[in-house]
Amino acid sequence: MDVDSQPTMEETILVGDDLMMGPPSPVIPPEIASYVLEGVDLCDGLLRNLFLCLQINDIEPFCQDEIAIYRQCAEKRDKRLRQRLEDSERKLGLSMPLVEAKERAAQLQSKVTSLERRLILASGIQGIEGFRQRWGLHGRLTDTKKRLESLKQGIESRKEDKTSQGSTSKRWFFW
Repeated sequence: MDVDSQPTMEETILVGDDLMMGPPSPVIPPEIASYVLEGVDLCDGLLRNLFLCLQINDIEPFCQDEIAIYRQCAEKRDKRLRQRLEDSERKLGLSMPLVEAKERAAQLQSKVTSLERRLILASGIQGIEGFRQRWGLHGRLTDTKKRLESLKQGIESRKEDKTSQGSTSKRWFFW
């Protein structure tokens, strides 16, 4: 069989909606934004190139490289930001005064409840608008739950450290 007779794969044409695959970009709380965003490529130059390409060419098939490059950058960026968000919450759980850490956990839990309710309401919205709302809410809900888990892990680690320190300082016998 010669090379010319082999079946070829169809080329996939990327469109703007392909950027909505996977979870949306995480929402960064202002109080920890400086730590989370430090040194992360925000892909803003690539996004600018994508918009410029779309403006010049007017249709997506002529901007395949720009869409693919931006999508790769955004996926890498979002993964790194999510990890840093979780790390930051864990550190806050370890270092904040316990009362403030518990208050923050209660606020995050309240936000989770609110997002869950909004997601239920959005399930009744039809079409692309409903999809976009559910997609965004689901991403925010997932990220908020993970942040809450990380914060609680930090708080629990603190409690475990105190109990282990407390047990070594107690003397159970007298000499």
